[in-house]
Amino acid sequence: MDPYNSPTADEIERLVEIAEHLRDGDFTVDVPVLRNNDERLARLAASLRELAKTLARRQRELEMLHRITSRINAGLMLDEILDGVYNDFRDVIPYERIGCALLEEGGKVVRARWARTSLPTVHLKRGYAAAMAGSSLEKIIQTGQPRIINDLVQYLRQKPESESTRLIVNEGIRSSLTCPLIANGVPIGFIFFSSTQTNTYTNEHIERYMQIAEQLSVIVEKGNLVSQLAAQKELLEQQNAELRRLSALKNNLFGMVAHDLRNPVAIIQMMTAILRNPNLPRSPEERQRLLDDIYRQTEHMLLLLNDLLDLSQIENGTVTISPEPVPVEPLLEETVNRHQMLAAPKHTRIELTGDRHGKVYADPLRVRQVFDNLISNAVKFSPPGSVITISAERDGDWWKFSVTDQGPGISPEERSRMFEAFSRLSARPTGGEKSTGLGLAIARKVVLAHGGVIDVSSTPG
Repeated sequence: MDPYNSPTADEIERLVEIAEHLRDGDFTVDVPVLRNNDERLARLAASLRELAKTLARRQRELEMLHRITSRINAGLMLDEILDGVYNDFRDVIPYERIGCALLEEGGKVVRARWARTSLPTVHLKRGYAAAMAGSSLEKIIQTGQPRIINDLVQYLRQKPESESTRLIVNEGIRSSLTCPLIANGVPIGFIFFSSTQTNTYTNEHIERYMQIAEQLSVIVEKGNLVSQLAAQKELLEQQNAELRRLSALKNNLFGMVAHDLRNPVAIIQMMTAILRNPNLPRSPEERQRLLDDIYRQTEHMLLLLNDLLDLSQIENGTVTISPEPVPVEPLLEETVNRHQMLAAPKHTRIELTGDRHGKVYADPLRVRQVFDNLISNAVKFSPPGSVITISAERDGDWWKFSVTDQGPGISPEERSRMFEAFSRLSARPTGGEKSTGLGLAIARKVVLAHGGVIDVSSTPG
């Protein structure tokens, strides 16, 4: 062997020192170009030089990934975390779109949870769901390995039944990297990196993802749990607010019922005391007038109690709606005839208009109750000598009924409270009639129980 070409002890020692630096994590060490012509030593030096560059690049990538995951982990809600992925991952994996889907129902269903894109349209939206069994995603979960599709148009030709692929292609996506999210050994979903260019993804991108796969999966799982807890907390707060509202309403109702019952009871007590007092003799006519007043007071009390019972039964679901075909014309004519007597003292006319031929599918007793409440309400609040119009209009399988009066109208502020129990509005009965304040609330409950809609339109004045 030529002594000039033989490696010297110093050269070998230098290469050993370089290897030790690399072993200890120092990838910035300088690997010299040896002047020795020994091919084996030259190859070893070149390999160490390339290894140092590779390890230095890997270290930079790991440091970058650590910074990214640290920033992402600072987010609490899942959307914040995924927004962090979208904002920070461009130096790791190329994309124009990132989507996230989570497993549900014990892993049987995958549902799109989030997506963000620089493209103008999104077709594969949040809420889109598909079964896992037999899907291509099932294999990704089973193997735990990401999947690259670098020509989605060609893939769709091969699998035209793939609705999710069709949607994503329609967005302009041409290649994808689908990565499993597996936290602590449990599959929780997928993250999809998507590009508008074909042949975007390589095994190098898979390697980069796998370096942080477990950490990212745990972060996503944490964000999902926090988001679920936040949603449950918000729901609980809404329910508590509703309970407080109902409690206040209950107390208000009790107060109103007590007030509405106390007055007639006091009047009855006073009148019966007069009738019972032997020192206050009354003529037969006066006694009859007092008895008539007592009857009217008890009638109002009974009406109030019946309305309360009806409202309670409807709200508790103990009232059964039994719909059947009901002829419209006799239904309306009977209702109008019943209320003509109430309207007569005020010289108020009730007229029928519109198409009354045909049948409405409804509970006959309950729908009469609705018309009774609406028409009696119109009579109470209409000025003397006015006209109340009852109209019927058929629209396919639906019927639209309306009761129109010439009363003072309802302001927009009061309109939203019209159908609330015991709602006290500014309008007052024009003939001093009594009102339980429950008629419109009952009418609304009955209409909703039929699957219908009830509303009011008004021009104040």
